[in-house]
Amino acid sequence: MLLRLKKGEDRRLRAGHSWVFSNEVDTGATPLSAFTPDLTARIVSDRDAFLGYGYVNPHALISARLLSRDERREPDGALLASRIARALRLRERLHPTPHYRLVFGESDELPGLIVDRYGDIAVGQIATAGMEARRPAIEAAIREVVAPRTLVWKNDTGARDLEQLPKEITVAFGELPEELAVIENGIEFAVPFAQAQKTGWFYDQAANRARLRELLPRDARVLDVCSYAGAWAVTALKSGARAAACVDASAGALQAAGRNAARHDHALETLQGDAFDVLESLAAAGRRFDAIVLDPPAFAKRRKDLPKAQAAYRKLNQLALRLLDEEGLLVSCSCSWHLAESDLLAAIQAAARHVSRFVQVLAVGGQAPDHPLHPAIPETRYLKAFFCRVLSGQAPTT
Repeated sequence: MLLRLKKGEDRRLRAGHSWVFSNEVDTGATPLSAFTPDLTARIVSDRDAFLGYGYVNPHALISARLLSRDERREPDGALLASRIARALRLRERLHPTPHYRLVFGESDELPGLIVDRYGDIAVGQIATAGMEARRPAIEAAIREVVAPRTLVWKNDTGARDLEQLPKEITVAFGELPEELAVIENGIEFAVPFAQAQKTGWFYDQAANRARLRELLPRDARVLDVCSYAGAWAVTALKSGARAAACVDASAGALQAAGRNAARHDHALETLQGDAFDVLESLAAAGRRFDAIVLDPPAFAKRRKDLPKAQAAYRKLNQLALRLLDEEGLLVSCSCSWHLAESDLLAAIQAAARHVSRFVQVLAVGGQAPDHPLHPAIPETRYLKAFFCRVLSGQAPTT
């Protein structure tokens, strides 16, 4: 079927982006109501110039997403398999073991699809109706190219609401795992599947956790805020920290963190509760730390949330700075795409000024290479991390 764009609305696609918004479609010539997500659309400009093949969801704001720009290559199961095989070659080059993000949506030219590997278990998420309609072909391609023992679809994200898709967890083949095993930077972890967030692990922070090992103060006391299963804390303990504490709202996550520390003959202090409340309590108790990691969930999931999110990031950093000893390390992260890197840095600086601390940025991090950036799609660059040395606000004396 043919999907024609309005005059001038082909510029973003020609620049490399893969999305078509509903208000860019010439609905007089090609009504969106004629499409269903299982159909492949031939997308053309107002002058009928070929732009690509894609799938269409007439009910979504992003009404079409490109799968192929080759006019001779209409998307089919073989194309999906070739894209997954290409993604696999990159990850095998990056990682010595099969523990990584295998498919990262638009950056791997598979819009709406995410797949993570946990050894011989693959956990995927489908965010769009077009990919959902192609799920049997995707499953066949994963079985052919990757050959995992188990493939689970953990389709329980809010993105599916926007595409009018149900939230569900299903097993494509194999058996539902009790636990997901992870090896990150040579360190072993495990997460009970029943308590898994996202697909089970935050592989996007792997490179930043490797950087932590380089910048961590000697014999540090570490606080891991919004810790989930303790990846930052355990990495610190394995890197010479003398003590670590994890803060999380989930009791199950903290239990997993404790088990991950014990796996390496370390102990963790666990503090359950709202991060803001726990940090306030630690300050009131006079606790001090040499390194604090702030890795909260996205505070700005929509653009309209940005003002409140900026205030939340500023407050969280302010609370952490009050707990850091002189020359301590602050690792401040944001996974909110709507929050620019400069906004996070401004929040850190405003927090530092408020509590009379001086901050030196030692390193800036982003998502790991198995989450490659698409240069034409800013949304694929979402993770920010600043590694900061924290000093007193007074001028140094000699």
